[in-house]
Amino acid sequence: MIAIVDYGMGNLRSVKKAFESLGFLPTVTRNPEEILNSGGLVLPGVGAFGDCMKNLEEFGLVDPIKSFINTGEPFLGICLGLQLLFEESEESLGVNGLGILKGKVVRFPRFDEERLKVPHMGWNQVDAKRPLPILKGIPVGSWFYFVHSYFPEPEDSTVIAGITHYGIEFTSAIETDNIFACQFHPEKSSTLGLKILQNFAVMCGENKKT
Repeated sequence: MIAIVDYGMGNLRSVKKAFESLGFLPTVTRNPEEILNSGGLVLPGVGAFGDCMKNLEEFGLVDPIKSFINTGEPFLGICLGLQLLFEESEESLGVNGLGILKGKVVRFPRFDEERLKVPHMGWNQVDAKRPLPILKGIPVGSWFYFVHSYFPEPEDSTVIAGITHYGIEFTSAIETDNIFACQFHPEKSSTLGLKILQNFAVMCGENKKT
């Protein structure tokens, strides 16, 4: 079973529907037992860093997420679900993230070029740093859909799995051990985005139900 963490906000339903369109049946849950017993965990995210961490804490989801990651089973973070893995964010000063990865989340600088708006919204290329099972069948430089004003700066550059250019070069995907997380939205990224979700489901040992 693939579990999608329900913390009361975000794009949970669109992620669930994307998996269902591929023939998989994930469960949207905030039940710690279901999270820990799942074959793969997805942490999606839309909203503010501080609000998301507050909800995760209020629903008692911080420890189950950390415990699941420690099992070694596949974990997928999407957009804010990537940022929450880090220690802190400029968006919500004084709020601790999950701290799974060392580093912080920073805001895009103010660009002089009027055409570069913040938030960064729309399609952009992701240059994969290395081959990964979850990126199987995804050509280097493929385009994915972004909506964000902040991005992570990992202390350990070896976790960077993808980079994107938008006025500056920023980390758009990370991978380490059983963790893969992306700043873009695979569920909104057409065929190649769905391919990532399919690859993740296969890594989780899921079989199509329809």
